[in-house]
Amino acid sequence: MDSKKFIEELSSRLDISQASVTSMIDLMVNEIGSVAANMDSVVIPGFGTFEPRLRQERLAVHPASGKKLLVPPRINLYFKQSPVLKQKINNGK
Repeated sequence: MDSKKFIEELSSRLDISQASVTSMIDLMVNEIGSVAANMDSVVIPGFGTFEPRLRQERLAVHPASGKKLLVPPRINLYFKQSPVLKQKINNGK
């Protein structure tokens, strides 16, 4: 399912406009991003946990040139589904 169909489905189920659904999704993504930037986890009961992890600075080698590069540290966001969501997925509901 692409984002357009997802928004249409939520809009019809919630009986609100697609613009409102898009706005709510954007707000949620922005809030998760700002919380994760502060290295805090976001837990959504029944859905899962978004956990930021800091990837340390490291040396890498460019495959074509063999030149060594310094890759700066960055934050990666990991998602772990809740047991409720996992059960719903496995039961096909």
